[in-house]
Amino acid sequence: MKHSYPQPEDVGIKIPMHLIKDRFREGFSHALYGKQITQREHLRLSFREGYRAGKLFLREVRKQNNIIEFPFKAKVAMRVSNFEVS
Repeated sequence: MKHSYPQPEDVGIKIPMHLIKDRFREGFSHALYGKQITQREHLRLSFREGYRAGKLFLREVRKQNNIIEFPFKAKVAMRVSNFEVS
């Protein structure tokens, strides 16, 4: 099933003049597709700002549609030495 995701300008996000517009759009769409930041190119300012805007946009869309976000579940691993069970 294919979806058409919006561009930042379509949803009312203005790209600041000091950022590279194409990279900002790439970061925005990267966030909408649910991908993670895994490459060196993803750490550039324009990409990161677009990624952040995309994540914030998704949060607002989910909030408007009453989709609940559950808190992150972390796994904890512990090692205990010299532990005696009586």
